[in-house]
Amino acid sequence: MNHSELGAEIVWQIGPFGITSTVVTTWGIMLVFTLLALLGHLTLRAAPGRLQTAIEAVLIAIEGALTEVLPPTAVRQVLPFVGTLWLFVLAANLTGLIPGLHAPTRDLSATAALAVLVFLASHWYGIRGRGLKNHLRHYTEPSVILLPFHIISEITRTLALAIRLFGNMMSLEMAALLVLLIAGFLVPVPLLMLHVIEAVVQAYIFGMLALIYIAGALEPGESETNSPSSEEKS
Repeated sequence: MNHSELGAEIVWQIGPFGITSTVVTTWGIMLVFTLLALLGHLTLRAAPGRLQTAIEAVLIAIEGALTEVLPPTAVRQVLPFVGTLWLFVLAANLTGLIPGLHAPTRDLSATAALAVLVFLASHWYGIRGRGLKNHLRHYTEPSVILLPFHIISEITRTLALAIRLFGNMMSLEMAALLVLLIAGFLVPVPLLMLHVIEAVVQAYIFGMLALIYIAGALEPGESETNSPSSEEKS
């Protein structure tokens, strides 16, 4: 962890655009994930080795969490997005433990981008699962008067999702910096353990909130539940 500053520093300057350490670290994490996915694909065997067993265990755990929240037919559709989001946020949070690097998630621009992805994904899955008409209709239920409140709710929860992760990771790095300044390197192990636990908890909460938003977009509205087609299906 670089203790010289808590803001994202500009690594390269390309004309009027500055490439910050957040961008470099984020692309580095994506590159590592891509290489691991290719390695896992190339070494895929009927009798799994250690790497394949570890990847399958992670996927089974994520699929189990999705099964508890989503309709069975939507689990395999949502698994790639939520699984990738979960693992990416976890890796980004833990990057702060590497000397010389900051966690990208303590930069508001990175958490805002993740929150926008969740916002777009929830509507994408909602439209894909229920159709555009039914998805838009649930914003006017139970009364069209509530439409502005539904829109405000969509905006505020996206902002809250971004600020929550940013605030927690920024405060975690600030607390770690203060402890190191006061106690030096006498408490490295408890500090590292605190960082790991907080990184895992924040990644889990962010992923669960994204999952709940997507599940809410997939839930049938009152009009869909009472429609003749729904009664025929039941």
